[in-house]
Amino acid sequence: MIEQVLAHVSNDTLHEIAQSYETPTYVYDANLISEKFKAYQEAFSGRKHQICYAVKANSNIAILKYLADLGSGFDIVSIGELKRVLMAGGKAEKTIFSGVGKSIEEIAFALEAGIEVFDVESLQELDSIIAVAEAMKTIASISIRFNPNIDAKTHPYIATGLKDNKFGLTKAKAFEAYKKAKDSKHIKIVGINMHIGSQIKDLSVFEEALNIQSEFVYQLEKTLDIKLDHINVGGGIGVKYKDEKTINLKEWASLLKTIYPNNDVTLITEPGRSIVANAGVLLTETLYTKEQSGNHFAIVDAAMNDYMRTALYQAHNHISNLSREPQKNISQAIVGPVCESSDCFAQSRNLDILAGDLLAIHDTGAYGFSMASNYNSRVRAAEVLAEGDDYRLIRRRETFEELIDAELIGGFELEEE
Repeated sequence: MIEQVLAHVSNDTLHEIAQSYETPTYVYDANLISEKFKAYQEAFSGRKHQICYAVKANSNIAILKYLADLGSGFDIVSIGELKRVLMAGGKAEKTIFSGVGKSIEEIAFALEAGIEVFDVESLQELDSIIAVAEAMKTIASISIRFNPNIDAKTHPYIATGLKDNKFGLTKAKAFEAYKKAKDSKHIKIVGINMHIGSQIKDLSVFEEALNIQSEFVYQLEKTLDIKLDHINVGGGIGVKYKDEKTINLKEWASLLKTIYPNNDVTLITEPGRSIVANAGVLLTETLYTKEQSGNHFAIVDAAMNDYMRTALYQAHNHISNLSREPQKNISQAIVGPVCESSDCFAQSRNLDILAGDLLAIHDTGAYGFSMASNYNSRVRAAEVLAEGDDYRLIRRRETFEELIDAELIGGFELEEE
């Protein structure tokens, strides 16, 4: 029997979606997204808290609206993400602006929109926020992103809490930033932020970082008489892609409540991957199979431009053949059509794949479409949101005309056929 791919969406429905919208197509399980978000709410029940979904994980406006309707706040890293949140009905006053490279234009737009807080990542950025707030005759709420110099024991590309990383400010610089912010009449200090990385699977890493952060918070109050309204502990809870052990969400929340017991201070978390990753699959059709020097390949119509994590992070994703159960024990590499050897979703899977088979690449709801590109002039995939076996298109497949729409060819318009 072919395994069930999504928790609340039948495999028959996935076949229907593939027939209706062709492949490659992303499908998201709305009910599972809701369950994941509500698990955070439940874990922090009895404690003043705010859950801010990290938009970068999956920024489709329909997904953002779904989460906004559940009461989510949002963590953004660009003005484009802020515009998406506002279009989805998200509240600016529950939106946190993170990121190391906020431009003057972005700062001004965010101030005008009335965002909750800027997470400051450098002294020069703080200077820019002060200058923009002064020019606009307003006050900007800020927190400082604190870098605890902790090894998150994750992939180096998604580790963000070491002193060698570009993110945040280590202790001495963070103190300097808080002092400068306190001395400005155009700044209101409201909190502290810390995010040490993504796909973290060891609770002790969080405990070490939180103890360092809490000591810094104590020193802030003792040395600079700064009392914070919120403590932002970031996100980064790992999810299962294979058979790895993950952190128990309630144990993580209990740790946070223990380290920060004052219920007058809001605990803010910024989950992204852990909300949407397991709720998504990428449907792809097998174009051809091929044997070469004893190696067997299944060539599919999805590619690394559709889903980058395998090529970029050597990520593992479970893959299901929705068309058949294996009849032969044959190990196949599942590869895409892009002209790169890294365009490979799996090196060896025993799925007995034949041309025409429909495959599902599991756990692609996070950093799938949001990282997609047009490499090889490939159009980006469609996206579908399913609530049980009811589904709707939330992004149509891109067209070639849309792909080249912004290009200028020597000042001449393309001739129409």
